[in-house]
Amino acid sequence: MALLAAACAGYPARGCGTYRLFDRFGCFAPCPAALGWREDDRRIATMTLTYLHTMVRVKDLEASMAFYALLGLRETRRIDNDKGRFSLVFMAPPGQEDCPVELTYNWDGDAGLPSDSRHFGHLAYRTSDIYALCQHLMDNGVTINRPPRDGHMAFVRSPDNISIELLQEGDNLPPAEPWASMDNTGHW
Repeated sequence: MALLAAACAGYPARGCGTYRLFDRFGCFAPCPAALGWREDDRRIATMTLTYLHTMVRVKDLEASMAFYALLGLRETRRIDNDKGRFSLVFMAPPGQEDCPVELTYNWDGDAGLPSDSRHFGHLAYRTSDIYALCQHLMDNGVTINRPPRDGHMAFVRSPDNISIELLQEGDNLPPAEPWASMDNTGHW
């Protein structure tokens, strides 16, 4: 705990706890020491996390793209996956290409739409160490629904059952235990 407290020294006190500058936008977040994190959690305190996108499932890709275009969003990227039989279309307002909405379209249809509440898919974040983040989450009681077996991607769910995709920044990490042999849990 001493190292964590030292790492956070000099950051202003706000509200009921010590806070530290969290990101390039000047947002403040609770200092890890103020949260009571253990000494071995210090790598989490310095890990980066970047918002990537919000995914929604769509029944009619062209109609959905036309709707988002009416809002001023433009296609910034597209992935057509022949093997998986789906398309991912990323759309964002001009100048905000780093905060897109991902439209997921299943080529063979999605009979449950729009009634099955599957329109909203997930939030996505990039992390500098997916294994450390997943371990931290597990240590704090969070179920890893889709473990990062590939050293690249994991899914967890929020207390409100919102699916969260975690992606490794840069190259995939080498496969490692316990992740490489861990099964999926529930749905993600």
